[in-house]
Amino acid sequence: MNLVNLLNSSIMHTNIEYTFAHISFLTLFCVTLLQWISLCYKIERLNRLNNKGMIIALICITGSMIIRWFQSKHLPLSNLYESSMFLSWSFSLLHIILGIKNQNEWAGGLTAPSAMLTHGFATIGFSEEIEQSTALVPALQSHWLMMHASMMLLGYATLLCGSLLAMSLLVIIYDAEIGSSVRRQSQDLLTLMFVETNKASYKQERSNLRNSFFWLSLNLRRCDSIHRLDQWSYQLISLGFPFLTIGILSGAVWANEAWGSYWSWDPKETWALVTWIIYAIYLHTKTTKSWQGKRPAIVASTGFFLVWIRFLGVNLLGIGLHNYGWLI
Repeated sequence: MNLVNLLNSSIMHTNIEYTFAHISFLTLFCVTLLQWISLCYKIERLNRLNNKGMIIALICITGSMIIRWFQSKHLPLSNLYESSMFLSWSFSLLHIILGIKNQNEWAGGLTAPSAMLTHGFATIGFSEEIEQSTALVPALQSHWLMMHASMMLLGYATLLCGSLLAMSLLVIIYDAEIGSSVRRQSQDLLTLMFVETNKASYKQERSNLRNSFFWLSLNLRRCDSIHRLDQWSYQLISLGFPFLTIGILSGAVWANEAWGSYWSWDPKETWALVTWIIYAIYLHTKTTKSWQGKRPAIVASTGFFLVWIRFLGVNLLGIGLHNYGWLI
């Protein structure tokens, strides 16, 4: 009888967990759509609605993880499904914090889809076998699991958002450079035509003057956007870098307890070190006056791909000391 009650209780908890997970995904999907509409049409009322929707999604993800924690008797960070859910939770939390501080709309347009896509990857991209919560292997039965895994994932979320802002900055710079090149060629062509024909009416001069003011205004807005994106990207990466550092150091201490060595050049450890070095280079370039604007943004964009290689690539290969349990 007790076994039947236990099974029924387990099934009930699993159903509630999946219900929370699916509600949070649908909410994140709606928030993402509203966030993009708000960015395109500058509707301030939608920003408040987005923040409320993201709070609902965060509560649902938190409820899903708490139920899983209660059911498995350990922190739900032991496999790729659980770590993906926590990463989605981190994106959602970051979105709410940035919304409260009214930092910027660009970040909200990046954190919302990041939370949705990561959540969708967790709920749709895995088989039921991987989604099932299992007992921890002996090496994972440590108090360092919470410190190492949570710090790494919080660092991932913050660094990824900072890198996405840097990539947006590069897009604006590239668009401005292409536009300037086209305008210069057009002006040269008009000058050549004027010299050849020696005809320039007053009306044409006024039109050219209006165009000049338009492009000047557009360039000023672009410069302002570039400056703000650069600043926000730097702030987020500066916040995420200590999380990554603490995660790596706590992982080294944990590795020494589990395997008798602080560093084994495992693929996961190696890519973590490479990622740390890249972001350290980025932070260093921000202190160098000759390295501003595009160059640091390129370095930060490189970090974006390195984070995903470490988080997904090494896991999917299933090699090294971190291959058991699809550990992050």
